[in-house]
Amino acid sequence: MADVAKMAGVSHQTVSRVLNDHPNVSEETRAQVLRAIDLLGYRRNLVARALVTRNSRRLGVVSFDTTLYGPASTVYGIEQAARNAGYFISIVSLRTIDRARVLDAIGYLTEQGVDGIVVVAPQRSAAEALEDMPAGMPAVAVEGGRTDGVSAVSVDQVEGAILATRHLLDLRHETVWHVSGPANWLEAEGRAHGWREALTAAGRPVPDLLSGDWSPRSGYRAGQRLAAMIGEVTAVFVANDQMALGVLRALMERGVRVPGQINIVGFDDIPESEFFSPPLTTVRQDFGAVGRRSIDMLVRQIEMGEPYVRERHVVPPRLILRASTATVRSSPTEAGEELRAARPGPVVDVGAKAEIQRLRRGPAQGE
Repeated sequence: MADVAKMAGVSHQTVSRVLNDHPNVSEETRAQVLRAIDLLGYRRNLVARALVTRNSRRLGVVSFDTTLYGPASTVYGIEQAARNAGYFISIVSLRTIDRARVLDAIGYLTEQGVDGIVVVAPQRSAAEALEDMPAGMPAVAVEGGRTDGVSAVSVDQVEGAILATRHLLDLRHETVWHVSGPANWLEAEGRAHGWREALTAAGRPVPDLLSGDWSPRSGYRAGQRLAAMIGEVTAVFVANDQMALGVLRALMERGVRVPGQINIVGFDDIPESEFFSPPLTTVRQDFGAVGRRSIDMLVRQIEMGEPYVRERHVVPPRLILRASTATVRSSPTEAGEELRAARPGPVVDVGAKAEIQRLRRGPAQGE
């Protein structure tokens, strides 16, 4: 900094003011200092700055299995939002998740001097670990369910499942089968709960749950079972798009037509889902909104010095209509009943309330 001041012909304090965007610096002086910084390749010592200001401008993120689309997209959304807010992030990614490992990761990040921590807590054990956060540490849980003790941001998993299930019921299917995610995942619990709630509210039978592990392979196994029940099964809500891909492959191998004989709805809207065969109707999660909201909440805690202010924000899901769903011609309970494929057209992106209202009106006359 002394070298920059010497080259620019200003004081050490003036360089500091420029670096901190202080308003009491003339534009001419600011330009001189920035030119010197550029010529000298000067970079601030963030460790030294943190010792003085007690603010490292760094946030910690604890995540789990970032090979999965949901956690990876959540972390990406958090990182982009943090950069836009002037922060960098340090990530600890856990292969397996339990209370001890989550607390160890939080302890490590605390020792690194982060200003706050975001914990992506998709499993119940991770959410429970947040009850033992270090005193005074600003923190936000993402996808942590109704986490006690810390602020939380999540997509409304229950509402997303209700959207998917009602969509299929409104297409005249008698009931909807479900391929769920792993039982210890809060998101899987929420989606199964929403599916069951929608069927019960409509007075429809609730079929036995088929369980998966988020992978296409587990979806493939579930698809083989579903293909063996053709006629009894006409509509399936799959808890994520990757398992839906496996279901589609199994059905195709057995000669089952989608949507001709079975309708499929997924969850996540991964980038590849619109290129499945057929393109997949699915529920979209806004990971960018999750990232922005979690960082907004965390930065507010840091700046206000009130880490114990508890907030909860729920991001609404959206139903994306594509060609894997269609209208039943008459009664879907008749064995081998054909389903009428939707007319080709652009992808439809609709919000929860608008979609439900539109679908409740039923198919247009002559459709």
